[in-house]
Amino acid sequence: MWKITSASGPNMKKSTRHSKITGEFAEALVLYWLSKYGFECARVDHTGIDLIARSPDNSEVMGISVKSRSRYAGTEGKSVNLPATDFVKAARACEAFHCSPYLAIVVDGSDIIRCFLTRMDHAEKLLGNGKVRYWRMDRRALDKYRNDPQIKGFEIHTHACSWRDTETECNPSADRSRE
Repeated sequence: MWKITSASGPNMKKSTRHSKITGEFAEALVLYWLSKYGFECARVDHTGIDLIARSPDNSEVMGISVKSRSRYAGTEGKSVNLPATDFVKAARACEAFHCSPYLAIVVDGSDIIRCFLTRMDHAEKLLGNGKVRYWRMDRRALDKYRNDPQIKGFEIHTHACSWRDTETECNPSADRSRE
């Protein structure tokens, strides 16, 4: 059985390409989620947006800017810092493609991956209009996002063991507490 480090302790070293891989994973994850629920969607290579998706009822075409972070254990509650210029770039791209600007945030924490999707204008109302906007990830903010009907999202709970720890047995199928 493969053994993977339990989420990213302080001694964990991520690969030199981890940031790029995280971004591509986040885009693919959002694409998968939207596709699963009937959205026609595609990854695009354009400044400002990463994905384009059409709602199942054809009522809206979304231009989605995906922001992702991979957090070490103990840092999952840190905000995702978003430069205001990213909002401007997304708005311009959406104008060019005649679509509505959306923001997706994907945060890979120690044992949970969280994804949020909301209209860009709603995100701006929540985050203000400073040079940097902060998508908070503390418990209070997460509860607020869960109760906000304009924010859609999901969580994936993960279970892993260490690649390096030969003494620890890892049997994910034995952990049925989350089912």
